[in-house]
Amino acid sequence: MISLFGSKKPDHPMADIKEAKKLLEDLPTGDAFKCVDELTHWLDSVVTAEGFKPEYRAQLIQLLDETAQAHLRKLARDYMSSPRLAKHQETRLWTAQHKYWQQLASAYVGCIDLFADGAKGADALKGSMPLLLVRSLRALAAQMKWMYVRYGPMDPSVWGVIAKVFAFAEKRKFAQSPVTVYPGIPGESTPEQEFLKVVMLAASSPDSLLPLEMELCERLIAHFCTSFTLRLDLQPDIAYWIDLATSQAPLRLARPPQHAPTLRFFAAGKALQDLESLTRTVKTTGNVPSQVNLGGNYPAEAVLDVLNHLALYWSPKPPERKHQRHRVKSRLNVTWGFDGVLAALANSGGGEGSGTETWIVENVSAGGFGAGIPEIKGDWLKIGCLLGLQPEGGDNWVLGVIRRLQRDVSQKGSVGIQTIAKSAQRVELRLGDGAGSEVGILLGDAGEAPGEARVLLRAGVFVAGQNMEYGRGELICLLMPQGVVASGDEYDLVKFRAMIRDASSNDEE
Repeated sequence: MISLFGSKKPDHPMADIKEAKKLLEDLPTGDAFKCVDELTHWLDSVVTAEGFKPEYRAQLIQLLDETAQAHLRKLARDYMSSPRLAKHQETRLWTAQHKYWQQLASAYVGCIDLFADGAKGADALKGSMPLLLVRSLRALAAQMKWMYVRYGPMDPSVWGVIAKVFAFAEKRKFAQSPVTVYPGIPGESTPEQEFLKVVMLAASSPDSLLPLEMELCERLIAHFCTSFTLRLDLQPDIAYWIDLATSQAPLRLARPPQHAPTLRFFAAGKALQDLESLTRTVKTTGNVPSQVNLGGNYPAEAVLDVLNHLALYWSPKPPERKHQRHRVKSRLNVTWGFDGVLAALANSGGGEGSGTETWIVENVSAGGFGAGIPEIKGDWLKIGCLLGLQPEGGDNWVLGVIRRLQRDVSQKGSVGIQTIAKSAQRVELRLGDGAGSEVGILLGDAGEAPGEARVLLRAGVFVAGQNMEYGRGELICLLMPQGVVASGDEYDLVKFRAMIRDASSNDEE
């Protein structure tokens, strides 16, 4: 029916703001997952419904967004604090968050597009445009972060949207307009700061961080973001660049790109000095200052690991490779985990079996491998995972640890592997003070100093100060612990001082 008195309200449950608020009050607030799921559906319906004025549609999107924030923080805490979630639980939590941020980013960008295109009634959005730009960039950054958490596959189109939104903010002079991002949460931000947060996260090598380390990385970036540098032209201390006219992710400045007005150069700037100062404070006091909001309490060692990682990638000088890489193409049998490596060593030379996969080596150096994974078959693949590696034609197992991981489309992926031993042997270890025995993995060919040994132990076995020993023919090797040098979910890599003695005479040599 045609109205004689102007347009009717759209036929939507949230066409009236009071009714919309009442609907949101009825959400199952005790169940964060259900709340986020329902709010995602409401976002979709508000975006697709016809008849909403641009200003009112934006108001509803902001209301839904504000309602979701506490529930999203709860889901993120559940995900990050439980590294051993069952696969279906991990998928459920991850999907809920990624889907929400994807839908929210699309909703905010839709409002910005209406204003940019001069749609009817969209001029009413001008006053709220800085806030819409900040929230859209934050939502896009969150969408990108959750893709990083799973190491991909990455959607390059998201970078195109980020670039387009920030380019519009610059063009219309909104880029440095400060706003309070969410009611009740202290602190202001600008579209430029939100843009710098997401490009600096990309520049911080997230594919070599564990999910919890990524969370700390994101929090630290937010803490330092006001000190980051953004420039229109190349300067000596600039480390990275991005082209706002493309959908390409930020790149490290290996050589100057061809000049274009859409290039933006960015770097840590003064934040690098602030980062070094914070690192010294944490080292000295063993605590993170209260003004650094990490979203929770974390061990100083975990925070220091991330701070050192950021210092490496924020430096104007790119990280140097210790060993030259050589491109190759060869097959590699791979087994994983402490038990998988033990089984491979027990059947040394057995080659491919039920507990192995075949990967393709793409480059090799004295320090490790770069390999392609034709098909990711399980959920065991993660940063820090212990690997047994048997090059094609070889009969021994090289040991390595995954240091970089990226998932591509169609369940394919690529990994960077650090070699920790070129040979290894399974040993029966007798624990000191008659505490029993354990199986360990003695590492070799790693350039240990005379009288030193490195042993992989199952996680939880190592006790500080407890000696171990194992037999070597007629000799006994006494192992005196010097400390844990690396750890993973299933293992500790322990450095020992080694002394050889005769089993019969008990004399030390």
